Amino acid sequence: MFGRSSCHWSSNRSVFTFQEKKKKQNQIRLSLSLCKIETLSESHFFFFLFNPQSVVRNSRKMVVSPKIAPSMLSSDFANLAAEAKRMVDLGADWLHMDIMLLIFVVMDLYDTEPFLVSYLLTSLLFHLQDGHFVPNLTIGAPVIESLRKHTSAYLDCHLMVTNPMDYVEQMGKAGASGFTFHVEVAKENWQELVRKVKSAGMRPGVALKPGTPVEEVYPLVEGATPVEMVLVMTVEPGFGGQKFMPNMMDKVRALRQKYPTLDIEVDGGLGPSTIEAAAEAGANCIVAGSSVFGAPEPGKVISLLRTSVEKAQPTA
Repeated sequence: MFGRSSCHWSSNRSVFTFQEKKKKQNQIRLSLSLCKIETLSESHFFFFLFNPQSVVRNSRKMVVSPKIAPSMLSSDFANLAAEAKRMVDLGADWLHMDIMLLIFVVMDLYDTEPFLVSYLLTSLLFHLQDGHFVPNLTIGAPVIESLRKHTSAYLDCHLMVTNPMDYVEQMGKAGASGFTFHVEVAKENWQELVRKVKSAGMRPGVALKPGTPVEEVYPLVEGATPVEMVLVMTVEPGFGGQKFMPNMMDKVRALRQKYPTLDIEVDGGLGPSTIEAAAEAGANCIVAGSSVFGAPEPGKVISLLRTSVEKAQPTA
């Protein structure tokens, strides 16, 4: 359509000007919303016409992007890689995965037969529990290493352990993308821990339990070697099936007010009925388990979660 051309943006007049080499004297002024230009060849110009009055609004970008992390509460372990792929194909940004050795036998209140609930939480947010910080045990690095061979998804590892320093090297080698530790167990050596996490090629984050004051993570966000994400637990860590704690949104609001560009994650009891509260408070990273996997159409739930975050997040 345009051939090889140069593209200029005239911000004061809200128009794009394309100068074609073959038609040096002709300038085409169009009100366009430019979606993507990979090269200057004709086949790589993609655009949509828009109202010039909407230029300012359309040119604004979200301060923080939504990241939706389906949490696998029940999965076929023999097809875990396929399940991970399915979630990504449905629109998930991360996969929140907590692989535990314990399989809970739960009695259905409406039936007499027990059923197994495999507590697999994902983004891949792997909750690694060493039996001290929380009472359950999980498989950690080996599972991450195996899944890394089958997915390029962002593996955000949430370590609920008493000594996270011991896990940095193995998690980095296994292919973890993010390494989130708890402030409750790293108050003394967090700077060294963050440096080690970054050196291992992972993105550092810090989590806090419901009973921990939000002020305790401020130094970790503001330090010389800061964390890049804060995870606010909206249930007590360690077990699934708990109800969302709405009072935890005060922590999220405080964090968002102080740190407009920080990734703020919430984990526990998130779904269609609670996402608006979390999004309006300022959370942009959403971990959701049964609300996604228990839905007839998980993709629609993922989309709903994303839309809620997009609507609530400020733009710049």
